[in-house]
Amino acid sequence: MKLIRTEEAVGHVLCHDMTQIIKDQYKDARFRKGHIVTEDDIPVLLSMGKENLYVWEMTPGMVHENDAAERLLALCGQENMVRSETKEGKIELRAACDGLFRVDSRRLVAVNSLEEIMIATRHGNTAVKKGDKLAGMRVIPLIIKEETLQAAEQAAGAGPLLELLPYVKKTAAIVATGSEVKKGLIQDTFTPVVKEKLAAYGIETVSVAYSGDGVENVANAIGEARKTGADLILCTGGMSVDPDDNTPGGIRASGARIVTYGAPVLPGAMFLLGYFEDGTPICGLPGCVMYAGATIFDLALPRIAAGVELTRGDFAVMGEGGLCLGCKPCHWPNCPFGK
Repeated sequence: MKLIRTEEAVGHVLCHDMTQIIKDQYKDARFRKGHIVTEDDIPVLLSMGKENLYVWEMTPGMVHENDAAERLLALCGQENMVRSETKEGKIELRAACDGLFRVDSRRLVAVNSLEEIMIATRHGNTAVKKGDKLAGMRVIPLIIKEETLQAAEQAAGAGPLLELLPYVKKTAAIVATGSEVKKGLIQDTFTPVVKEKLAAYGIETVSVAYSGDGVENVANAIGEARKTGADLILCTGGMSVDPDDNTPGGIRASGARIVTYGAPVLPGAMFLLGYFEDGTPICGLPGCVMYAGATIFDLALPRIAAGVELTRGDFAVMGEGGLCLGCKPCHWPNCPFGK
């Protein structure tokens, strides 16, 4: 840094906060560290008694923190997101709509592995609401080497590090299995829970069918559900290994390609996900979805609603963090489950 006359400071960067005190009116930093002095600032600074200023000596190959933050923002992407103004070298991103927030974790780690660079985000593959904070970014020093930013851009590679996918699935059909439900021996308390979870993502339940037991009955009910044109089909109950639990067999017999039957998540280990040839997803929901605060369905549903086609590998990585701790009261989604 160097000391220069205030009248000669236009275009230079302040090295520290400049506090202004006006009795009974104002006491705060009028100019923050990193502020670039403008022509209009000169009279104000002089009125504060600042005839000389310490400023950074900007040399070729160095980038101011505000400009550096813009470079980091460009790596993140902004589709369906709203950016903040650059303040003290930092930019924040918020959601412009409800949707699924995703992070390219590998590339984000590569960028954050560089010294003097930081991009902080919320966990990826999580549901967010419009206005939710998604990420913040800045460089650590007030000025940073151009070559460091270039290294960050190279580490990030092509495509945005972050994305926010709006929900695209709008309708669902439910097939409630079990002869005891079809015969009215017990009340169907499963379907209302599923409907409520779907509604949270803007999905309307357009039909509910009671198939009873048996592979053929379940498969036929699924076939009828497909005729409704629903974007998503859900089968409730009958997902365990008991001899009369035929839902997985019925889903297979309906022609669905099974991605996974079983997931390393508790509660929800007996979850099933498949897809039909036209891309329509079908889920087999174990009984825990009816009574547990959060299950595998709560982890998978935001991605399904956003139109993301899940793979077996997507479920394999859910094991770490996939154990619900059963907190009373339940704090989902503000808890470690699924993170």
